[in-house]
Amino acid sequence: MTCPFCSHKEDRVIDSRESKEGDSIRRRRQCLSCERRFTTYERTDEIPYMVVKKDGRREKFDRQKVLSGLLKACEKRPIAMGKLAALVDEVEGKLSDSQDRELSTTEVGEMLMDRLQTLDKIAYVRFASVYRDFQDVEAFLNELKHLVMQKRS
Repeated sequence: MTCPFCSHKEDRVIDSRESKEGDSIRRRRQCLSCERRFTTYERTDEIPYMVVKKDGRREKFDRQKVLSGLLKACEKRPIAMGKLAALVDEVEGKLSDSQDRELSTTEVGEMLMDRLQTLDKIAYVRFASVYRDFQDVEAFLNELKHLVMQKRS
């Protein structure tokens, strides 16, 4: 933390207290150079992560919604819950790395499908059938053919 009096970059924390509301931490610090004391406040990042829907609407990223979709695709499949949680963590990480804190649902879906394809082919096809909104059996079969061709190469 930079000292507001002498701009020195090093200090020590003398006291830390949580606010009454529990939404911030107040820290008393002492500069190691000029020895003057100052107060800082630490708060959680309140800017929400957003996803941009195909129709252009924006909504808050819902970790549980993504996990729920994965669980449906992986129902009765031998995939550990930890691996699914790691997939959602990866999506959240990409969101937090994004400069404007938003991703399109297309990017999220493609990322999840890429990972599912390596984890479990059946779960991948289930997820893809919902995500890509297959309208008929032919679209479903085309995806299966593509998957089989990939496996052969």
